[in-house]
Amino acid sequence: MGIWTRVIESICTCGGKGEEMSSTGVRLRINDHHVVIDNGIVQVTLSNPEGLLTGLQYNGLDNLLEVLNQPGNRGYWDVVWSALDDSGRKGVFEVINATSFKVIVETEEQVEVSFSRPWDPSLKGKLAPINIDKRFVLLRGSSGFYTYAIYEHLGSEEWQAFSLGETRIAFKLRKDKFHYMAVADDRRRYMPLPDDRLPGRAQPLAFQEAVSLINPVVPEFKGEVDDKYQYTCENRDLMVHGWISHDPPVGFWQITPSNEFRSGGPLKQNLCSHVGPTCLAVFVGAHYAGDDQVPKFGQGEPWKKVFGPVFIYLNSTTCGQDPLTLWDDAKRQTMVEVNSWPYSFPASEDFPKSHERGNVRGRLLVRDRYIQDDEIPGNGAYVGLAPPGDVGSWQRECKDYQFWSEADSSGDFSIKSVRCGEYNLYAWVPGFLGDYRYHLPITITPGCDINVGNLVYEPPREGPTLWEIGIPDRSAAEFHVPDPDPKYVNPLFLNNPKSNFRQYGLWERYGELYPYTDLVFTVGESDYRKDWFYAQVPRRKEDNSYEGTTWQIKFRLENVQRAASYKLRMALAGATLAEVQVRVNDPNKARPLFTTGLIGRDNAIARHGIHGLYWLYNIDVSGSLLVEGENIVYLKQPRNQSPFQGIMYDYLRLEGPA
Repeated sequence: MGIWTRVIESICTCGGKGEEMSSTGVRLRINDHHVVIDNGIVQVTLSNPEGLLTGLQYNGLDNLLEVLNQPGNRGYWDVVWSALDDSGRKGVFEVINATSFKVIVETEEQVEVSFSRPWDPSLKGKLAPINIDKRFVLLRGSSGFYTYAIYEHLGSEEWQAFSLGETRIAFKLRKDKFHYMAVADDRRRYMPLPDDRLPGRAQPLAFQEAVSLINPVVPEFKGEVDDKYQYTCENRDLMVHGWISHDPPVGFWQITPSNEFRSGGPLKQNLCSHVGPTCLAVFVGAHYAGDDQVPKFGQGEPWKKVFGPVFIYLNSTTCGQDPLTLWDDAKRQTMVEVNSWPYSFPASEDFPKSHERGNVRGRLLVRDRYIQDDEIPGNGAYVGLAPPGDVGSWQRECKDYQFWSEADSSGDFSIKSVRCGEYNLYAWVPGFLGDYRYHLPITITPGCDINVGNLVYEPPREGPTLWEIGIPDRSAAEFHVPDPDPKYVNPLFLNNPKSNFRQYGLWERYGELYPYTDLVFTVGESDYRKDWFYAQVPRRKEDNSYEGTTWQIKFRLENVQRAASYKLRMALAGATLAEVQVRVNDPNKARPLFTTGLIGRDNAIARHGIHGLYWLYNIDVSGSLLVEGENIVYLKQPRNQSPFQGIMYDYLRLEGPA
């Protein structure tokens, strides 16, 4: 039953999982300091006029939020921003405290309220230079509430230039109630308490936010590592996550039915739920990408964006049911929300309804004559619409909206409910290198249904494959991920191939596996699943300093066309203040054949990611550098100021002459 299940099978409630618990109309009460919205199932209390969520009543609990916290630290929207001028304001964390309250809709079917915080030049250097309108919506019969916000930077020279490092919604739940967390089917468990991270109960580890639990309240957690980055999710999988209380059996879930307002596309990784108990909805953030994912706005640059709505869903079990089944119910409710998108109820004219949007469909094929003569269906391809830009620019785009779909086994795709505007169509196909961009812009108008027909992607290719290492899928997951140091284990990820890379400290295992010499991979003999370490990182020396590493790829060529050109394709799944220098058959040559230069700030290695941003390099290798017989490609990563500097490879391929 688990270590927290002192909560008893006899616990029962009169409520249930569905939304049929009450037919009471929605009621609104306003006083000098609070606004209360109630539909007979859920009661939401917001501070007036700040718009901070101070109370959430459901299923006999007078407040699901942490009552020990100050009212302003329970449920809130926040931003992290920096001025792009000489004012010196950098990395400012700001909880959005509104200054004006307004009722938008008040009927028995729906209440929508607005808490707004305007900006003007007198606030320069004090608040983020954006108008913010936070909305909260409660519907009749709904077992939860919705929230969204409209951000705006006006096109006037008085409006300060700034960057938006992060914006999100944060919920702090009651630590005496919510002990079981679920972010995915293979990542759900009873969690340590926030108290377990305090001095005396935890030992800080080398990377910020990670601790080893040395004297936890619940002894069974002793020796575990707790780190919120172990629970991050990619946008494509970040639809529902949250917490379960056993007494009473209640679930708190954050459901995001669309990713259109999240930055960075389907592979962007974000925080979600972690010890606190904390539940987040992150819309903009630099995690696993660095400054490339921080939108920057010039002085007077006009911009407006709607974040959300997201749904905060509450559920409970009936008598005799296992409270952990609330996770399954939350997943079912997520599909209800997805099928209801775009919502019809938001009152803001900045949120377009279904009839105000358009659709795009077509079929993506892949043409690679060195694999087969016929065109190959883009099975599983990610096809999306994002603002116009260069090939692959979608992964760094962070100001506007993106719309993505996954192609079926025939390569057919359908991108639905797209906001009006001009886009490029982008795609990438698992199993093939590179990025696709449709050569024509696509303009979405209300009600349009655009069929682009058959699109053909020709991935980078100049000659036949002489050898390849890995799978071109923008991830290092197929490579060797070592077992964790027994001192730094999170048991959730043991015997879990999908998440084994999430263990703390795996970067240090490289030096233990290769204490004196670096990795050597022999084509035709080595197996990349066992013999290619998942990250090329520095090696710790005996004096605890670090040194750069040089990996070797050994391969034989029977015939070399010395006057021809060969091509080395090097796709990287992530990079953190690192460099790859490529040399062929001479490791000591002063100038490398190729260098990436210093690249990357994704911190994916330290934050237990298996990828960050994607990089693709196409390197010419003169046949004069090669010999008949054994050849060696040297991959040197010389940066060594920190153990977290490194490269994660996605895929390498050497092509012969065309």
